[in-house]
Amino acid sequence: MDKMDIVRKIIDDAENIVFFGGAGVSTASNIPDFRSSTGLYNKSTGSNYPPEYMLSHTFFRQHPDEFANYYKKNLIFPDARPNKAHIALAKWEKEGKLSAVITQNIDGLHQMAGSKNVIEIHGNLIDYYCEKCHREYDSKDVLNHEGIDYCECGGIIRPDVVLYEEPLDMEKYNKAVYEIENADVFIVGGTSLVVYPAAGLLRYYRGDKLILINMDKTGRDRDADYILYGDIAEILGELGDVK
Repeated sequence: MDKMDIVRKIIDDAENIVFFGGAGVSTASNIPDFRSSTGLYNKSTGSNYPPEYMLSHTFFRQHPDEFANYYKKNLIFPDARPNKAHIALAKWEKEGKLSAVITQNIDGLHQMAGSKNVIEIHGNLIDYYCEKCHREYDSKDVLNHEGIDYCECGGIIRPDVVLYEEPLDMEKYNKAVYEIENADVFIVGGTSLVVYPAAGLLRYYRGDKLILINMDKTGRDRDADYILYGDIAEILGELGDVK
């Protein structure tokens, strides 16, 4: 049996799969990743500021309009649709094999594909809220305007996303830890595993079926029980019999 056949059998026999994914999961949906040669962090911002700084809490506070214009131009992809990876994961959940999708992505494509239990540890760019009165908004309320948006109460409307310098939502993080600790199969894919504390989630897996799927090697390859190199959308699509 080759590696794909072995992993396919593991998935076929699984009762509680948990998936943890990063930006590479959405590249087949024409959403660029962050750190590759063609990623967001290697793209000109059109300003004197680096991308990481423009997505930081400090920049949001000091330059709210520039912050809003940057994320609206560079992080919003209204025409993006789920790819084979998203569809395979939603299919496994529907079949009762997969209990949770944990994602670093902020695009909402897992939900669009039909996944129900999606833990967005970095938040998303679908939901928004007023910092002052906590009124909730959605993307259609803010994406048709340039600059930052303001609530009727005068407060700033911000995306429900974790910026650099901001802590993770510990309720979501702890939920992710619980799901991983109870998984019999843990699939990790489309992530360089360099962003902490998210990358630290691997240490909570207690089983012996850690499957790592990525285009390139990562610093955590040694921790994996099975490694598949390649396009995660094609690999998960094949494993999930997605046409």
